[in-house]
Amino acid sequence: MAKVIAIVNQKGGVGKTTTSINLASYLAKDGKPTLLIDADPQANATSGIGTGSDSIRNTIYDIFTKNIHPLSAVSLTAIRGLHVVPSTPDLSAAEVELVNIPAREFILRNSLDKVRNNYHYILIDCPPSLGLITVNALTASDKVIIPIQAEYYALEGLGKLLKTITMIKRSLNPQLEIGGALMTMHDKRMRLSHEVTKEVRENFPGPVFDTIIPRNVKLAEAPSFGKSIFSYDLFSPGAKAYKNLAKEVQDNV
Repeated sequence: MAKVIAIVNQKGGVGKTTTSINLASYLAKDGKPTLLIDADPQANATSGIGTGSDSIRNTIYDIFTKNIHPLSAVSLTAIRGLHVVPSTPDLSAAEVELVNIPAREFILRNSLDKVRNNYHYILIDCPPSLGLITVNALTASDKVIIPIQAEYYALEGLGKLLKTITMIKRSLNPQLEIGGALMTMHDKRMRLSHEVTKEVRENFPGPVFDTIIPRNVKLAEAPSFGKSIFSYDLFSPGAKAYKNLAKEVQDNV
């Protein structure tokens, strides 16, 4: 049965989608069938993994609003063993449409329960908010990975996210656990990056991954070509970092 992992931080630009794409890609390459759920209306994971609009039948929006079987929304990728449930900007309307639906927090969990035996891992790329879509993702998940940018204000807003996770655990998903905080966009030349990483390791109320994701040009370029870092530049520092993260996830999350 698949382990479901939400990759979440209500701050934008911290590396959620980069982490979702590359972690899912390596897990699949390592022989672990993986489903990547793009739960962000910006649909960056969809385009970043190379899923074109011509190959999309249904999307995460249809799962939320039409109760379709999740396999009807699955698209293949260029990576063997990696499937994606794509997103489109239509998803932004879902939160309004679901307001009066009974048990609306459980829609994604009930849907993913139908395919958990098809995969080893299901990764959910969450939107940069703590709205109903993110609540659905947390309710459906076993673990949470929190990317934290190694820059000033990195911890700003983190308390609200942790309170939300605690609330979900208490009222909707008792099995939910923090898999770890992940330091991203780390520039080893900058003293600030080291100071922020040290602060997170000392103060984050949960595990912190040993792996640190560097600020890397190749990581930034890869999504524009619809490729993971492993397809775009296998020998880059970013590829090495995400390979190490995948091993940590398999061992400890």
